[in-house]
Order: sequence, then C-alpha cells, then structure tokens
Amino acid sequence: MRRRVGISLLGGTPFYDGIGGGRRALAWQVGNPGAVAALAYTQNELRAKSRDLVRRNAWAAAGVEAFVSNAIGTGIKPQSMVADNALRETIHSLWWDWCEDADAAGLTDFYGLQALACRAMLEGGECLVRLRYRRPEDGLAVGLQLQLLEPEHLPATLNSERPGGNVIRAGIEFDKLGRRVAYHLYNAHPGDGSLAPMSGNGGTGSSIDTVRVPAAEIIHLFRPLRPGQIRGEPWLARALVKLNELDQYDDAELVRKKTAAMFAGFITRLSPEDSLMGEGLPDANGAAMAGLEPGTMQILEPGEDVKFSQPADVGASYAEFLRIQFRAVAAAMGITYEMLTGDLTQVNYSSIRAGLLEFRRRCEAIQHNVIVHQLCCPIWRAWMEQAALEGALPLTDFSQKRREYLAAKWIPQGWQWVDPKKEFDAMLTAIRAGLLSRSEAISAFGYDAEDIDREIALDNQRADELGLVFDSDPRHDKPPFAAAAPVPTQPDLQDN
Repeated sequence: MRRRVGISLLGGTPFYDGIGGGRRALAWQVGNPGAVAALAYTQNELRAKSRDLVRRNAWAAAGVEAFVSNAIGTGIKPQSMVADNALRETIHSLWWDWCEDADAAGLTDFYGLQALACRAMLEGGECLVRLRYRRPEDGLAVGLQLQLLEPEHLPATLNSERPGGNVIRAGIEFDKLGRRVAYHLYNAHPGDGSLAPMSGNGGTGSSIDTVRVPAAEIIHLFRPLRPGQIRGEPWLARALVKLNELDQYDDAELVRKKTAAMFAGFITRLSPEDSLMGEGLPDANGAAMAGLEPGTMQILEPGEDVKFSQPADVGASYAEFLRIQFRAVAAAMGITYEMLTGDLTQVNYSSIRAGLLEFRRRCEAIQHNVIVHQLCCPIWRAWMEQAALEGALPLTDFSQKRREYLAAKWIPQGWQWVDPKKEFDAMLTAIRAGLLSRSEAISAFGYDAEDIDREIALDNQRADELGLVFDSDPRHDKPPFAAAAPVPTQPDLQDN
C-alpha cells in the first residue's frame, strides 16, 4: 500500500502545493541533510569549481572584487573606547605601528589582510588565520603576526575519534560540549605539492601530514547560514552552473558572429569539370577557390549560380537574455546587477539609490556580524593581550579591567553616495534635529570624530596665525556671541 505524506484528512487535499507525488512534483527529488552533512562531501568540489570560475570568468571575478571593495575597501578600523584620552592615543599609535608588520608573509598590512581574508571567504567559503607569536628580538611593535591560510589546509574528510572523548569533524576537533579545541592542518597547501615552501618542512614531514594547532591560535572566518554549521560554503555555490553555461553560451555566440562576418559564397555548376573565371589552385581538401575582388563584376557561365551563406541571428534578444541571466547571478552572489556587469544603461538616480541601499544593508550585516565579530575582534583581543604581556602598553590591572581595555568600535570605510549634496543636506537636518550625532555622522564616512576635530582645530589655529580667512570657516559667518547686542530694558512706566 502506497503511503501518502502531508495529505489532509478532510477531502484528501495536500496541505502545501510542494508535497505529494503529483505531475508537477513528480521529478522533484529532494534531500534534507544536516548543516554538517550538506558540506561534508561536497565542499571540495564546490570550492574547486568556484576557484576555476574566478580564475577564468570575468563576471565571477568582477563580482568577488565588487563585494570585497565594498565590504573592506581601505579597511575596517578600530577606535578604542578607553576613557583616558592619553592612553587611548597611545593605543592607537601603537596599533598603527603594528599594522605595518601584521602580515607574517610581509606582503601587505593589516587592512590588506582583511581584504585578502574576505576574498578567500567569498571564493573558497572560508579563511583560516593563524596567530603567530614572535620573540622580542624580532623587533616588532607587538610580538604578534598573522598568517592567512586557505581552507584547503583543513581537510574536509578528516573525521575520527580521539582518546578522551574528543571528536574530529571536517578537520576540526571538538570536545564533549561541542566546543572547538583544535584544528588539524596540513603543513602546506595540498594543491601545491612539492612547490609549496613548507612542503618538506625542513625534512621533518610532508605536505600530507597534519599538525594539531590549538583553537586559541586559529581564527576561522566563514558565513554561517545554518545553526550547527562548522565549515563555510563558497558564495558562488548557487551561481556555478549558470555562470559556467553563460560563459559557454557567450563564447558560442562570439564564434557565431565571427563565422557570420566571413563573407562566403558558394558557386554551383552543372559541369564540375569546367574551370571558373578567376578560379585558383585547389586547397588542402582538393576544392578549387575563386576569388572576389572589390569593384569587379563577375560574369557567370551558363548553368552557374552563386549562393551566399546566411547564418542564423539571435537578433535583439541576446542582450536582454544575458541581462536577465546576470540578474540571477548577481542575486546569488549578493550584489547588484550593475556591480556585476558595470552596465548602467537602464538606471536613474532613484533606481540605483534603492539598489545600493539594499546592497549596503546586506553588506553592513556581513561587516558587523561576520568580519568584525569573527576576524577583527579576536585579533584585537590577541593584540591587546600580547601588548599588555610585553609591557608595550601601560595597562595597569589588565586582568581586572580586561573588558574596559578591550572595548573598541570598528569603523568600516564610508559609503560614497550617488548625489552627495542631497545626502549631506539630509544628514545636516538630522544633526540639527538631534536625531544624529556628529560622531556617528563622521563614523558613517569611515573616519574618527576625534581625529577630525583635532585636524579642524589645527587648521583653524594655523589660519588664525597666518591671518587667513576662508569661505569654508563658519566662524566668520556670524559675529561672536560675546559681541551680541545687549537685551533692551523696559522703560520706567511710573509717574514723575
């Protein structure tokens, strides 16, 4: 007897259209794997196809670059919330010195590492950052550097049980409470083989060996999409097939256009053994070719005819078809169609502003919920603790005031608006109405309010010392409050 699931007892009607074995859902074969099982045996293939598309597909590369440039830009910068002004300035000064040496590979600074980690997360689904603590003789501002590792260093198929009750799932070791206690990493990227600098490990190991690294030294950056998820999913996962087929379709259309541009004629004759006027030597296949020169009028012999090739043309539907497909790809990647293609032919101020606002909401959610929380804050804590341990910062009673010292506000790069005048006028109105503070308005552009105020004060002081008056200085728009006219007094109304 066939079992029917999801059928109402009242009339035999399904509760939902998507269930049952009807004609429309007959070929719909579904599965319901868990958050871990869904990526357990598929993420290696997804990652390989994602990297392949980013390498050779211009649209995939443009989409990744667009999101990284908007999410990171020039960097998400910290602003210490320590109340002591002098100590706060000392923290910021030491941080800027350390940023130059943050990269263990020496290729970029801390904010360049942010962009590299974000790109690795988009392309490969995740990024690993290893905290490398250095010796005092290394001469760093703070004895800490960051080593970025691609997710291939963490074997997705490594699953085992360890003595003591810990388990390894997808290369990550968990304790009995489900907490991450260690990562089992390859010495070198498995795709590099002997080309990797660490493949030989000084003669002590091979690239296929794994090293157990405590979880406190590893930062695992990925976007969690489901509760219980332990590994990341490439952001191109939902657009892989469509992008690959679009690439093939566009290449085929290019070849078709190239073929159509070749002006070819085919001459038919009743007597193949007769020579044609202007007939040349036979080609490699034994077929004779007749040339056609500009300005000539070719006279055909009786029984001869010329037919020209007429390849089929897709007409005006080609551009519209690609536009619709690219909108689906952009939606899968979480960016706008204009950012993916650079096509601005069908936008106006209202439409592009609405699209950018929606994208920026999504981008800000990724910035604060993923990048700041998973990447920036752990690095800030490790840096502050190492600076306190070395005595590079005068943090008295650090263990008792740890939360106070670690408090920081992370400021992403500011957004550039479509019409700055309208946006600035709206912001000025909000500030005057008490709905927005100057500090928050300045932070929206990626700057520190204290730095801006300090620069304004220095500019005004220098201008006053040199006797300069600029139209941009609002102090000269109105007279000082001290020179305001006195309030008139009431006249004496008593009779004399």
